[in-house]
Amino acid sequence: MTATTINFAGFIGFLGRGAAPRELQCLMAVASGQTSKEAARDLGVSPDTVDKRLLSLTTKLGVTRRAALVAKAFSLGLIQVVGVIAPNPDPQHHDSDHFQGVFIA
Repeated sequence: MTATTINFAGFIGFLGRGAAPRELQCLMAVASGQTSKEAARDLGVSPDTVDKRLLSLTTKLGVTRRAALVAKAFSLGLIQVVGVIAPNPDPQHHDSDHFQGVFIA
């Protein structure tokens, strides 16, 4: 059985949505505030590998900066913070009560 998610650095990454597993790991490390060097240490790769994976993902998603990459990944559902629950579709709740998934970088 193939895993459909990756947990890393306090985030869940969703496979099958256009990002390779290593790209997701690097993305989640950056989303958590890690530098390339810190992410490389935690992932057991070189900082150049982290930078290459992030460059690949920025190209795929059509962005140029890391902050934009993280924001786009959240908006596309590539990553999610561990423990964040989707809004309850209960009609008694107002839209203002729901987490809208807005990420400002």
